[in-house]
Amino acid sequence: MPIPSTNTTSRQRTGSIDLQDQINNKPPMVCADCGGNNECHCDSQSSSCWSSSRKKRSKKSNEFNPTPTNRVSPSSSSPGNTLLNCRKEGEAWVDISNERLPNSRLGGLYPGSKFEGMQRCGSAAYEVSVDIQHVDLKESTLSGYLNIKGLTAEFPELTTFFQAEIIGPKYSFLTRKWQAQQSIDVSHWKRFPSFQPYVEIFNNDDFVYDPYEEDFIYMRWKEHFLVPDHRVSNIDGASFAGFYYICYQRSTNEIKGYYFFRHHTEWFQELTLKHVQQRSFGNFEIR
Repeated sequence: MPIPSTNTTSRQRTGSIDLQDQINNKPPMVCADCGGNNECHCDSQSSSCWSSSRKKRSKKSNEFNPTPTNRVSPSSSSPGNTLLNCRKEGEAWVDISNERLPNSRLGGLYPGSKFEGMQRCGSAAYEVSVDIQHVDLKESTLSGYLNIKGLTAEFPELTTFFQAEIIGPKYSFLTRKWQAQQSIDVSHWKRFPSFQPYVEIFNNDDFVYDPYEEDFIYMRWKEHFLVPDHRVSNIDGASFAGFYYICYQRSTNEIKGYYFFRHHTEWFQELTLKHVQQRSFGNFEIR
């Protein structure tokens, strides 16, 4: 049996290793309360308080300072790949260089484009401005706002939201709605000199007008409601129940049109607009 040390009254054994030997072989411990070493002046009942406090501190340190894993050292990576450290090895590249915004421009017809001019009704003339908000060539449509000034004394300025059908593969020259029969269509389209070559063939089944290859682009503009109050449907001295036959010429950036409403006494109200040059882009793409 081992002889107890002369400066201790009793020793506990753990297995075959003396507890005193364990303490002597341990590195100096620091008290969590007073900051002292092995000669701590705190009222510690046994050395087990030291190990428990060390475990708590070690556990807390691991919780708040986790060891980073899979970190790529900047020195081990090439300068050109410094910003790609988060990319995993073998991960497929995402190539966005081939992705493109759909084309939304047809000459001067693009989102943000503006036209200004006049609308004449008999001997009267009114200032008109058109702001194009959206162009969808896939659906052959565009939309925007039409503003007219001086039409009525009660409302010196009126703005309506309109949508347009672009004549082409999806929409033909025949309206077939809005109280416009074929004779009405012919009488209005014929007022555009550029339409003369199509008078005899526009109604043929195999005829399809291509707006992307021609200088002249034909449209129908239909006003739907007033802006900002869309609930207003009737105004004395003004009406937006009809629609416009429109011809836009790309080479000159000009629009000409005729308003049609069957119950209006004055047919063929003429609309003339010119494109307003702007120092901005209709849309852009970041690559």
